[in-house]
Amino acid sequence: MIEKMKKVTVLTEAGRKSQLLLSLREAGVLHISDLVQKSPSVDVKEKERGEYARIMQILSERGKKSKGRGRTLSGDEFQKLHSALVENTDEEERLKQRIIALQNERERILPFGEFDPNELKSLADDGIPVYLYTIEKKEEEKLRADENARYIPVAYSGKGNAVALLYSPIHEGIQATPFRLPEMSLAEIDAELVADKKAEEDIGKKIEAAAEYIPSYKAFLEKLDAEITFERASSTVSGDDIVYLSGYIPAKDEQKFRKMAADSSFAFMIDDPGEDDNPPTLIRYRGFLRIVKPVFDILGTVPGYNEYDISSYFLVFFSLFFAMIIGDAGYGILFILVAALMQIKTKKLSDANILIYVLGGVTVIWGALTGTWFGSEAILEDVPFLQKLVIPAITNFPDVMGVDADWAQNMLMKFCFILGAVQLGLGRVINIVTKVRNKDLSFVAEIGWFLDVVMLYLMALYLVIGESIPFGVVVGGVILGFVLVCCFSGQGPGISFGKGLVSGLSGFFTTFLDTISCFSNIMSYIRLFAVGMASLAIAQSFNDMAAGMLSGFMLPVGIVIILIGHSLNFVMGILSVVVHGVRLNLLEFSGSLGMEWTGYNYDPFRKTGDDNSKAAGNS
Repeated sequence: MIEKMKKVTVLTEAGRKSQLLLSLREAGVLHISDLVQKSPSVDVKEKERGEYARIMQILSERGKKSKGRGRTLSGDEFQKLHSALVENTDEEERLKQRIIALQNERERILPFGEFDPNELKSLADDGIPVYLYTIEKKEEEKLRADENARYIPVAYSGKGNAVALLYSPIHEGIQATPFRLPEMSLAEIDAELVADKKAEEDIGKKIEAAAEYIPSYKAFLEKLDAEITFERASSTVSGDDIVYLSGYIPAKDEQKFRKMAADSSFAFMIDDPGEDDNPPTLIRYRGFLRIVKPVFDILGTVPGYNEYDISSYFLVFFSLFFAMIIGDAGYGILFILVAALMQIKTKKLSDANILIYVLGGVTVIWGALTGTWFGSEAILEDVPFLQKLVIPAITNFPDVMGVDADWAQNMLMKFCFILGAVQLGLGRVINIVTKVRNKDLSFVAEIGWFLDVVMLYLMALYLVIGESIPFGVVVGGVILGFVLVCCFSGQGPGISFGKGLVSGLSGFFTTFLDTISCFSNIMSYIRLFAVGMASLAIAQSFNDMAAGMLSGFMLPVGIVIILIGHSLNFVMGILSVVVHGVRLNLLEFSGSLGMEWTGYNYDPFRKTGDDNSKAAGNS
């Protein structure tokens, strides 16, 4: 459920600003409104943090090769370590760039072979300048015909030829590419490369060895983050003689905040958020529902403070959608095995573990009900026990179960439409109950939408699977629902019926489009059938490819095809869940509830890590 919030403003004398911030941080319940993100002091610390974070990222990448345990340094020892690592990483980067430059230079002069560029420079000092060119054969013939040109053919292993002209550069009428003399010979470049690569390797070993100090960086960054947050809070405080800070606290923490303010002699005001306020959202996941939190965390979706907490509905429908899209009991078993391996590795049962167990279990149940085990008809045919678990009306293998294929397919599509009507209708029922409690007359419009959902569901059955329906009743029901929406959608507390009626009727065209959208939303649930069938078809295709190879010397090839094919299908199924299963919950269902997911998380100003510094408050 979404926790109720209280709006808070706390005030004190300007001289007690630091004490105010420290007390608020210690209490750890106030979410500061409009927390300043940029200020000169914050920018300085952000830049400092970026340098430490850069080094920690480098150590983390190198630490993958290190098997040693982490060590923690602090104070001057840590700063000495950091300074050394900054120098090492900078020098390593310099060496990398120099090695690249030397390799490029080597490639450039390699076609000329080994020569000493200093000898050519000495000739120039003695009054015999030498100009090197690469030249095409046709242009070299022109050069040869020039009686005034003094040139020498030069050994060259690249494209075209090379020449050296004495005393003067090549004539402008002859096209040739000047060759810039290198600073070093090939031998000298090779020696430099060996030395630089050795130096780079030595520095790399030092950096890799320092990966054991990653815990030191994590601890330091936690402390620095706390200081940055403190600086932001300090910059947010407004006022001259009297300073104040505004924000929100959970209603359950009101007494804790009052006690803190009273003990510290701070003035404060507490009130309920107004219509124009935008409090943060704090969701309390109670009991088993907490397993859905990792999904919302990954998606980064947060309901608005005045929106609904759909955690329970999301978990039920998402689990079912997941099972229908994956669609295979064999894959469900794999999910359960993955969860078990994660639990064994971490030696604890996390919420993510439980969620995977649940999704895997529901997938096994759905796969068993449809008779789908690794997409194989032979498995279902050869194991009579598995046939007893199948519901023939929704089976993926009608021939084995002795039912008509078209009938089974239509029943499965009908089940998808039923799910759509139930979920979208549930959204309207929730709206009706909420608005009735709030004495909001627009609940009648929600009844109209509910009626439309039911009638448009019947229309979907008629259009897609040809099921007979009372056509006149359906059309009349849609029209009645449309009229109710037009007449009552503009009603609300404090709005006169006449004004609400005018407002609703003015949205006639929008309501018409929304009605069409409602029908398309119901139709969109057919994706559960389509994606599930596509996954089955892919599994069957790989099974058929491998079927003729599962004996003799081709057996290993057949096994590899099955493993690769089902692994690919398994991953594609997970991606399909993200695209389709999540969409049905966050768009279609949430849309019926009027949710826009415009919320932001409650993030109180609080003490983190082992930060006990008060210096930040004095800056």
